[in-house]
Amino acid sequence: MWRIVGRLEAGQSQVQICREFNLTPSVVCNLWKQFQDTGSIERKPGQGRARATTATEDRYLSIIARRNRGATASQLSRDLYAATGTRVSRVTVSKRFHETGLFARRPAVCVPLTSTNRRVRLAWCREHRDWSMDQWATVLFTDESLFSLNTDSRCTFIWREPGTRYLPSNVREIDHYGGGGLMVWAGIMLDGRTPLHVFERGTVTGVRYRDEILEPYVRLFRGAVGTEFILMDDNRRPHRALLADEFLESEDIRRMDWPAIYPDLNPIEHVWGALGRAFATRNPPSRTIQEMKTALLNEWDQLPHRK
Repeated sequence: MWRIVGRLEAGQSQVQICREFNLTPSVVCNLWKQFQDTGSIERKPGQGRARATTATEDRYLSIIARRNRGATASQLSRDLYAATGTRVSRVTVSKRFHETGLFARRPAVCVPLTSTNRRVRLAWCREHRDWSMDQWATVLFTDESLFSLNTDSRCTFIWREPGTRYLPSNVREIDHYGGGGLMVWAGIMLDGRTPLHVFERGTVTGVRYRDEILEPYVRLFRGAVGTEFILMDDNRRPHRALLADEFLESEDIRRMDWPAIYPDLNPIEHVWGALGRAFATRNPPSRTIQEMKTALLNEWDQLPHRK
């Protein structure tokens, strides 16, 4: 609480402090009034309900939260009970963290990159940074994505201090190609998008990529855009199969250079995120693969073309 008083004395507004520390205006106002009237923020003896945790227990909570930033308040409450015998609610745990400047926030995510990956990525960005809107308008950005009936749609949070979002300890690496479920494919352009294609059972091979994607979708977009059309697909094995290369060459379809491990640079990732959120919030949720397929197709059709 002394941190709050210090910021108020430094001229920070009560509104800003309420937002930063997740406190109600009345709490901040009363704290400031008490300090101005008495010069202290300590409770008088016998005033108010006894604090549920000791200063030592508060420090213990802060330490284990920083060691395991992804732990929930309920988990940390159980850890405290196991270590000290003190039982407190998850709300109390959250309050103790707020007092020390820890807040539950979504972690920043990144794709694991080597130094070579970073160097090549930077070179690619520099090569394309001066492209005009007309040039980008000729590119069809495509990608596959996996959806599962068992996907955990709950938001993942970590405990961190304000202003520390991109510290290494607060960043989570993700693998866009991991897991299992229903595989879908789609493509987006500046002024349009393809239908959502759902791969039925089985592995996506070079033959399936050619027959189910390149032939019915990409070829038609190439015909509509003309010779300036550019296909962006990543370096997955089916995409780089010899028969896929031969098909693109026969249809005079150019490919954009796309080095490995670049999924987060593909703008369609934002579309997958929107589709995933829409699918996760459906009520009632899908219970079968067929219901899931129908739901994904319906949600795809309802996504706005521009946002």
